[in-house]
Amino acid sequence: MRQTRREEAERGGRLRAGAELDVSVERILPGGVGLAHARGQTVFVALAAPGDRALVRVESVRGGLAFASIREIIQPSPARVEPPCPYFGRCGGCDFQQLDYKAQLAAKVEIIRDCLRRVARVEPPREIPITPSPEVWHYRSRARWQHDPRRKFLGYYERGSHRVVDVAECPVAAPAVEDSLQRLRALMREGRLSDDALEFEAVEGDEGVSLAPAIEPEDSREQSREVGGERYRFGAGCFFQINHALLESLVAEGLGDAAGETALDLYSGVGLFTLPLARRFARVVAVEGNPASAEYARRNLADAALPNARVETSAVADWLAGHAEGLGHTDFVLLDPPRAGAEPETVRGIVALSPRRISYVSCDPATLARDLRAFAEGGYRVASVRAFDLFPQTHHVETVVHLLGESQTLV
Repeated sequence: MRQTRREEAERGGRLRAGAELDVSVERILPGGVGLAHARGQTVFVALAAPGDRALVRVESVRGGLAFASIREIIQPSPARVEPPCPYFGRCGGCDFQQLDYKAQLAAKVEIIRDCLRRVARVEPPREIPITPSPEVWHYRSRARWQHDPRRKFLGYYERGSHRVVDVAECPVAAPAVEDSLQRLRALMREGRLSDDALEFEAVEGDEGVSLAPAIEPEDSREQSREVGGERYRFGAGCFFQINHALLESLVAEGLGDAAGETALDLYSGVGLFTLPLARRFARVVAVEGNPASAEYARRNLADAALPNARVETSAVADWLAGHAEGLGHTDFVLLDPPRAGAEPETVRGIVALSPRRISYVSCDPATLARDLRAFAEGGYRVASVRAFDLFPQTHHVETVVHLLGESQTLV
């Protein structure tokens, strides 16, 4: 039956859902899918490795693009390994466990390169350095678990759906975070988790693990972490990077050798970049839309005795539109937006300030590239690109891009 369907699909005509194809995966694209071609059409193959020859099933066709899943590996890529997680393929958390770590790093660099060329319309540097994670498993200091009280499931969403995969263990969770998962699962089995609690967020710090919503009083404790000699407080409801082992290197790259009179830190969170910026600039303004994160940033600045920085609680685009004129000359702007990237109004607001240098920290190469194109249209050029593998076993990658005004040069 399988052979008959494959032959039928390959005879000609447009690809349709249900067709089975024998394809060779050429490379990994942004989004983590493998690129293949069949009958003159592009096929995106989920959970593929570059160099795989596979029998795939077309799941859907949209806009002339076919989206397929692997039914059988005919000839595996040299980069393919056996995923250690029993939930891989169902769980939506990881999509690179089928690749050895060297191939994961190479794929992420090519994803960045592809986005720069195709979206930003910028010729990427010949070399894009990527800093590997010291730990490729058990590194995640933060996790978000979904609770299905009817079926008594606790875990992550299934890939491409809102169905909960019941996860007994997670190989990318830090040990203390994994312990919290086991505690919650035990409470669930005992019927002690509220049916109203449909999502739990856990975050690890030096004081253990905090949980939101809290189950026990100690779950609500705030956390702290030292990065590059700075101490940061944060809570389970605040954003803080998940791979703590790379944070010192990330901060150092984000700042580079920047120093001067005035710096602006946008989407500043609890102040990861704000504190070191305040040690280099006479005046720093941090802008953060999340009130809890902004309050932690103020506390972190106060604890560090850095009165030359202030934190504004506001949506970044709104603040730039209403308050940026009062800044005067701005030497340096650092932005670290969420995965959706910066709003068009934010990019225009930064360009209007005419800073000498801009540092863009991004967790999504596609939205990064989109915004870089807008910055290029505003007179800025890419001076350097460096990647950090904060998210092993997934296609996600952190990238730091330094931008200069046309008349500026990096020292």
